[in-house]
Amino acid sequence: MAFEGLADRLQATMQKIRGKGKVSEADVKAMMREVRLALLEADVNFKVVKQFINKVSERAVGHEVMKSLTPGQQVIKVVKEELTELMGGEESQIATANRPPTVIMMSGLQGAGKTTTTGKLANLLRKKYNRKPLLVAADIYRPAAIKQLETLGKQLDLPVFSMGDQVSPVEIARKAIEKAKEEHHDYVLIDTAGRLHIDGELMNELKEIKEVAKPQEIFLVVDAMTGQDAVNVAQSFNEQLEITGVVLTKLDGDTRGGAALSIRAVTDKPIKFVGMGEKMDALESFHPERMASRILGMGDMLTLIEKAQASVDEEKAKELEQKFRTASFTFDDFLEQLSQVRNMGPLDELIKMMPGANKIKGMNNLQVDEKQIGHVEAIIRSMTTAEKQQPEIINAGRRRRIAKGSGTSVQEVNRLLKQFEEMKKMMKQMTGMQQKGKKKGFKLPFM
Repeated sequence: MAFEGLADRLQATMQKIRGKGKVSEADVKAMMREVRLALLEADVNFKVVKQFINKVSERAVGHEVMKSLTPGQQVIKVVKEELTELMGGEESQIATANRPPTVIMMSGLQGAGKTTTTGKLANLLRKKYNRKPLLVAADIYRPAAIKQLETLGKQLDLPVFSMGDQVSPVEIARKAIEKAKEEHHDYVLIDTAGRLHIDGELMNELKEIKEVAKPQEIFLVVDAMTGQDAVNVAQSFNEQLEITGVVLTKLDGDTRGGAALSIRAVTDKPIKFVGMGEKMDALESFHPERMASRILGMGDMLTLIEKAQASVDEEKAKELEQKFRTASFTFDDFLEQLSQVRNMGPLDELIKMMPGANKIKGMNNLQVDEKQIGHVEAIIRSMTTAEKQQPEIINAGRRRRIAKGSGTSVQEVNRLLKQFEEMKKMMKQMTGMQQKGKKKGFKLPFM
């Protein structure tokens, strides 16, 4: 995850103060020195760091902390609130035109992932908000930019408007909006040209497109891995084009996170979305409070729950709960459950969203072995229908056959059968507790 180094430093600093019954001014000063270094190391803009430290220091030595019952925890609360505020305070919603279509102009330098992000955003608008977007190929300069957008459109089964590379981008934008009105599209996403650096020619063209398209949103796509450069690019684009929001790409990579913490403060424009991976559904709305929670090691249960809701079939979940209760849960059900969890994303990323995960030794270096999960699937698929329904019939001979068929060892087969039995027992107990605890609102995870 992004912010790993920053998160480690801040969490270690917070740990020192967390349990303190009394917090002196000297304690706060020492802590702020650590926080300041951690932020500068994460490539956060130095002016932003200075303002942040001043705000936190002022509140941390003020009445709300000194007079509270748990001053250590109160300081951490102040840091979290100010960190959230620094990144924009609350989630910024996407604009909607009074009369459709809503026009979104995608801008940015070459290499930031603008065309891919345009596809990802259209996909998100359709899947999450049930909208009907039209993609517009208006980058006529970069070789293969039009082809790339058309390929993405085909892959996502979304329409792409293109007039080739011999028509001016301004004309393409005008015609695309006319077509969107005719065909009742809710959103028009215009993929504009980028350059390797900002120049007058590029800016003039973008201003002309803006003039014709009258977009409700002008998104700037920036690469989070470029750190302080991303902030400078955002500042320049904002001065000349008046952007309405930023999309940060590659926030899942080895980024120090400085861009995410500086952009809002420097441009006064919100981060609207963040790219968290290569896949076409790896674009998320940006939630400042959840990100602050993750940085401070408090987990991010809301995002985890949202991912579960999007990936887990509710009817199947109820069916499984019934099977747990009656102990009729089979290996077929287990396979189904496994594939639903895998749809939520990489398992190591999901585990890190859980509160307290940061306190588990070695969690930051955790890598869930997807190969191991593949082995489990292969073992189950090598069973006969009867064996999946009644694992108790699997004797020594059957175990050898299953191991051979799945390319695993008898020990691995034995281990899976044992774990499966233990899981069934545990789930039966949990559903029993759930029945007793219904009035108290006790609920099984994801059910």
